[in-house]
Amino acid sequence: MRLLILGTGSMANAHADAFKAIDGVTLAACVDVNREAANAFAKDHGIAHVFDNLDAALASGTCNAAANVTPDAVHHPTTLTLLNAGLHVFCEKPLATNYTHASEMAELAKRKGAITGVNLTYRNVPALSKAQALIADGTIGAPRHFEASYLQSWLTQDAWGAWDSEPRWLWRLSTAHGSHGALGDIGIHIIDFLSFAAGSEINALTCTLKTFDKAPDNTIGDYTLDANDSFSMTATLQDGATGVIHASRFASGHINDVRLKIFGTKGGLDVSNEGERGLLRLSTGEDLQNGTWRDVAFEDTPSTYQRFASAVASGQQMSPDFATAARHQRVLDSAVTSNDTGRAIAL
Repeated sequence: MRLLILGTGSMANAHADAFKAIDGVTLAACVDVNREAANAFAKDHGIAHVFDNLDAALASGTCNAAANVTPDAVHHPTTLTLLNAGLHVFCEKPLATNYTHASEMAELAKRKGAITGVNLTYRNVPALSKAQALIADGTIGAPRHFEASYLQSWLTQDAWGAWDSEPRWLWRLSTAHGSHGALGDIGIHIIDFLSFAAGSEINALTCTLKTFDKAPDNTIGDYTLDANDSFSMTATLQDGATGVIHASRFASGHINDVRLKIFGTKGGLDVSNEGERGLLRLSTGEDLQNGTWRDVAFEDTPSTYQRFASAVASGQQMSPDFATAARHQRVLDSAVTSNDTGRAIAL
């Protein structure tokens, strides 16, 4: 795979480091409208071809796949260009900023026969893959209820940096800068965490979004702090299970914690991203009589980067692909509609 990296901001370094460690992958080119930034990125990662124009990069014929690491609002137009040029595309999350654009991207990829992937990084947690396998084989019976959460605390502690002075955090609090708040940034991760593990999509929801006062007039420099900081959702899955999903940047004491509890007719499981590989506990069989939970062993799983490279090599679609991410975007859009109208939404 000869890879083009589109966008050379901070997250692009993670893509470059991950892909160049994979056998059979060559970092062939990079593109950024800031030529100076692109040159520095290319030097850091040993990339031979540097462009400040996507059309010029595609015309060079140096690549057959791309990692799209542009800002969220730019995913849609640039990915359409990449797909129309015949490239396979691995895109940062969220796939787009609305369902109309996300579905257009997924439909074009299908027509073009492109391999697609979305960097929903918690698919890299080995404990989650094991949880999905246990649910799929009926270990906990038919799922009935769930609790899913994504808790961060960077608005109450500076473990990630000074949110009130650093642009990389401030933009996430401002809709004018392209942010959809906690819902768009981390909501897509917990929705994927739940639906992948359960093997079932959300088909009905109600949602409340909340933005808290964080500065005088909720303004810091050029940033109006109007994006949601927290959300709470009740949801029903296609298999009938119901439960709650919530996320916040005000979860004091939680640096970056993703967790799912799911309960079925024969048992329950509790999975999180804690530690390097995640944690998984199960209660089933005789353990149900006294509420005993036991740790479950699991094996490592390929990263999203490795799965994309393997998919391109084999010609077999990976998961999560564009179609998966488009379904998640529909959930996010429906959550906003529910908040705005005060109504339950059926998907």
